[in-house]
Amino acid sequence: MIDCPVRQPAAAAARNARPAGVLALMLMLLLVAGCAATPRLSESTEQSLPRQLLLDDVPFHAQRDYQCGPASLAMVLNDGGIDVDVDTLIPQVFLPGRDGSVQPEMLATVRRHGRIPFLIDGRLDALLLELAAGHPIVVMQNLALPAWPMWHYAVAIGFDLDRDELILHSGEEPRRVESFRRFDATWARSERWAFVALPPGALPAGVRPHRAMEAISDFERAQGSDTALPAWEALAERFPEKGMVQFALGNARHAGGDTEGAIDAFEQAVSAQPALAVAWLNLGLARRDRGDTAGAREALGRAAALPGHWQPHAREALEGLKEESP
Repeated sequence: MIDCPVRQPAAAAARNARPAGVLALMLMLLLVAGCAATPRLSESTEQSLPRQLLLDDVPFHAQRDYQCGPASLAMVLNDGGIDVDVDTLIPQVFLPGRDGSVQPEMLATVRRHGRIPFLIDGRLDALLLELAAGHPIVVMQNLALPAWPMWHYAVAIGFDLDRDELILHSGEEPRRVESFRRFDATWARSERWAFVALPPGALPAGVRPHRAMEAISDFERAQGSDTALPAWEALAERFPEKGMVQFALGNARHAGGDTEGAIDAFEQAVSAQPALAVAWLNLGLARRDRGDTAGAREALGRAAALPGHWQPHAREALEGLKEESP
């Protein structure tokens, strides 16, 4: 549940606040922030980054009430070329009963607008490398304490390594500057949840194959195989040695009617991972569809010889192939 704190008029604050409790909470937050250590970047990351960076083309939308979620989404979607405003996004992502937006709705809304939300590793190194690649990042923070959370979404848009500072569009404040130490403390309380929203075919700077496959698969279910195909092509090009990635590309090509392309991808999959039975099975079926009976028999035989879930399916397909042969 996202609370998205907003500034209140003085009179409203006076009515709603309980002074002793608020003062105690503020003192506790200051104590926690003061004790937190500044996160250190790896030497390789620090050497690869510019000393200062600002993605100054990222638009700013001030949040209204508890709507930091829709405001943050509008910023990253607008930056990616999607013409959508905060008012359009509010009913798609904002949950009035919870006074905020939750992570699944945030990610689903990104997919609905034709972009793939890739979760990034919860490390400051990963966050800064994405910014250096030109990707603004939606981050989730808890601005209070775990026992009394005050959830908030913001958009990271830059950094200054010499001053150990991060720059964010946050709440009602564009280009808010936070120390790495304070940001990391509030980010850690959300389990360092963050994502980039990219068009199909673009990948995060720190892409990991299994996490990317999950993101693209979710996008494919929302938008269809044709729309997701450029993402599978890009991932397969980045990771030619990953059998499951090549297998997924083969399935996407086959769904789009590209049998030859699917066969090429399935062949790369079994070459990279010879024990991947499902890839042998789909290779055999694709070769059968092409009319290559001998090639289909060879692939299905390999699948049928591998124990596991796909073995009976491969044996059944192999028997059917024998019955079809003259």
